[in-house]
Amino acid sequence: MTQQAPFPGFDGLMALSHREGVDIRPTLLRVLTDLYVQSASHTREEEQQFVELTSRLIDQVDDATRAAVRARLSIYPHTPPAVAMRLALRPSPAPRAPQAATIAADPPASPARPQRPPTEAEQRASSLPMQPDDAAKLDEMFFAATTRERALILHNLADAPLRPAARIAPPRAARAIATLHMAAYASDAENFTRELGDALILSGSAAERVVSDQGGEPLACAMKALGMPGPVFEQVLMFLDPELGASVDRVYRLSRLYDRLEERTALIMLAAWRGATVASARAKYRATLYDDERHRARAATPQSGRPAVQPGSALPSRTGTDRS
Repeated sequence: MTQQAPFPGFDGLMALSHREGVDIRPTLLRVLTDLYVQSASHTREEEQQFVELTSRLIDQVDDATRAAVRARLSIYPHTPPAVAMRLALRPSPAPRAPQAATIAADPPASPARPQRPPTEAEQRASSLPMQPDDAAKLDEMFFAATTRERALILHNLADAPLRPAARIAPPRAARAIATLHMAAYASDAENFTRELGDALILSGSAAERVVSDQGGEPLACAMKALGMPGPVFEQVLMFLDPELGASVDRVYRLSRLYDRLEERTALIMLAAWRGATVASARAKYRATLYDDERHRARAATPQSGRPAVQPGSALPSRTGTDRS
């Protein structure tokens, strides 16, 4: 049987690393190292695969990348000996005493009474449509928030009683994913933005705001709303903007966020972007449609200096003697 890779999502990147003209081996080595040191312990299979992957990449990257990886693994207590030897690191000393057993947790409380699942009518009643003004507030709050605050907003939206946008039709979503993948691979942000706006039914300004955001959370929501696979999203992050894609921390953080992000949350954000566009259009044309008419009615008052002429009254007739 085929064994599942302990580093999912990197098979496609490994294939891309062998293509002509694309060198993502330094980024791959940094990301693999960051993933490995995140866990305090590893199984034998995980260690073997890490040794195999890094052994192929260590000799093929530049000195700066090799030094950065060496610094990360030098302070990690469970660096594999084979990798430590390649990087000229001392093998980590064996622990002096066996690890203490895990302390038993407090006995669980009595199980709560199971609640019946809500009916379809209750679900429809609890799912409220997002008004344009509320959507505009959510949109501005999300884009003005920090990275940590955005993660909390997305976490809380998962259970919010808000009606998400409808799913994109699968054939349209599949076509959009293929087009976006090719545009990102070519670093063509203009066509990427245009295709994203067409697929998600967003205005040009809204799509540009999603794509150009430096944090990357709006782009993650947009790709999740389309149903883009995780490995493809990682490639989009790395190739759409090469400067931002070179940041290992950013790619890793957004990949983790994308894995935890729920489709319903992404569709709620899509509904917020659409509603914010409607609110902006209403605010733009409200003065012309309402205020100007009211001001015109108030300004149209008769002036006292002009002589009042009653409707239907005959004008004075002229005679020949009027010239004198």
